[in-house]
Amino acid sequence: MDTSELEPSKLGTKEHWDNVYEEELENFSENGDEGEIWFGKKAMNEMVRWAKQHAPPRPDMSVLEVGSGNGALLFALAEGRGEACYPAQRLLGIDYSEGAVQLAQSVAHARNLTAITFRVCDFLHEDPSLLADDQKTDLNGAWDLILDKGTYDAIALMEKDKNGRVPVEGYPMRIAKLLNPGGYFLITSCNFTEVELQSKFITEETGLKYHSRIEHPIISFGGSTGSACSSVAFTKSA
Repeated sequence: MDTSELEPSKLGTKEHWDNVYEEELENFSENGDEGEIWFGKKAMNEMVRWAKQHAPPRPDMSVLEVGSGNGALLFALAEGRGEACYPAQRLLGIDYSEGAVQLAQSVAHARNLTAITFRVCDFLHEDPSLLADDQKTDLNGAWDLILDKGTYDAIALMEKDKNGRVPVEGYPMRIAKLLNPGGYFLITSCNFTEVELQSKFITEETGLKYHSRIEHPIISFGGSTGSACSSVAFTKSA
C-alpha cells in the first residue's frame, strides 16, 4: 500500500492522542492502570527479544523510541535481568503528546525507573535532544537503536500538509539521519506489510539496508491468511 493511498483518520491527529492520554493519565492516577500496550504484550516482547539478540545492551548504548506512549516498550527493555538489562539512563522515549510523556513519567516513577528519559518532541520537525550523559555533540547519527511500535502507522494517517505532501513520506529520512552507522532500526506496523516497509525505508537516499524480520503468528480470516502485524529491522552501513 502506498502511503498516499491511506485516508486520513483521527488516529493521525494530535488532538486524538492528547485525549487518549488525558484519559489514561486519569485512569493511572485513580487505579494504577498503565494503559494500553499498542499491538499487545506479545508483539512488544518479541521486539525486546529481537533487540537482545541483535543489539544487546552495552553501557554506552543509546536507544530511542519514537512515539513512546506510556513507555511500556522501554520499561520492558530496562527490566531485564543481569546483563540482559538495558541501562535505563541510556533510554529515551519521545512523543508529541504531552499527556503521553506525563503518563510515561508517572509510570516510570511507580516502577522506580525514573532514569529513563521521556520528552515531548515532534519527530517530523524536531531532533530529539541527546541524553544527559552522552559524550556525542552531533545529533546526526546519535542513536544505536531506534524503535517504532505503531508510530509510523499513525503518522501515515495524518492529513496532507499545505503543500499537498503526505507527512509520513519524510519519516524514513528522519530515521536515517539520526541512526548511528552500524546501528539498527526496528519497526512494528499493522498497516504495512514487510515488503511495503522495505520499499519505503530501503532507498538510495536513506542508505538503510534490510537486516531481519520478526515472525509473528499467522492468522486466517475471511479466507485470507497473514500476520496481524509486521516487524522489520534495518541497519545503516558503518
